[in-house]
Amino acid sequence: MTNDLSSRSATETQLGEELRRLTSDCLGRFTGEWNNHLAVTLKRQTLSRLLYWDQLYRQLLEKPGVICEFGVQWGASLAQLINLRGIYEPYNISRLIYGFDTFTGFASVDRKDGGFSEVGDYATGAGYEQVLEKLLDIHEAFCPVSHKKKFHLIKGDASVTVKQWLADNPSTIIGMAIFDMDVYKPTKDVLETIIPRLAKGSLLVFDELNCPSFPGETSAVDEVLKINNLRLRHFPHQPYCAWAVFGE
Repeated sequence: MTNDLSSRSATETQLGEELRRLTSDCLGRFTGEWNNHLAVTLKRQTLSRLLYWDQLYRQLLEKPGVICEFGVQWGASLAQLINLRGIYEPYNISRLIYGFDTFTGFASVDRKDGGFSEVGDYATGAGYEQVLEKLLDIHEAFCPVSHKKKFHLIKGDASVTVKQWLADNPSTIIGMAIFDMDVYKPTKDVLETIIPRLAKGSLLVFDELNCPSFPGETSAVDEVLKINNLRLRHFPHQPYCAWAVFGE
């Protein structure tokens, strides 16, 4: 990264590294329901993120359509969306979840991104998408109707891949679109492309809206949808996250 975009203090950073070390140590000690015990290492910020996804998912329950996350990186959000689907609507086989990512970081950076980002930022390293596929397979296996695959990873620049995906899936309606690509061009391209597949009431979720370090996302949203046409909602513990209900 060209700049330190974290809002953590030096003390918080130090504590985070200590927590990481202790987590690694605990993994070697926990037995039985080891995954439950990992909650002892869960930070407040991480718990807040989980509560945020829970709030969003509950708003989706009366709406049809698939979930698309544009910008996956390590896949933490995808994993939780699969788990929330298993909790709230375990037999809804139409609620497919799609994750779009290059897995090689930003494919492009525009001047509207403010000089904070570089091509290749947020890369996960070679082959990580195969690891993530296995992880998500395991999460889905813990849910009902696990013999039907209900998630798909789509590798590549979403500016390009979303067009082919829509062409290949002419019946698809998008119930919730999550934008976590951070930068201007793919955010704008995807927004423009998916509008015909949004219903009135579809959720549009933005991860870096109103964020000084990633101005390109706000610029893209404004150019395509116009900020003053949107009734934006905000979760108080996620400073730069916001969502809107399409057509409202």
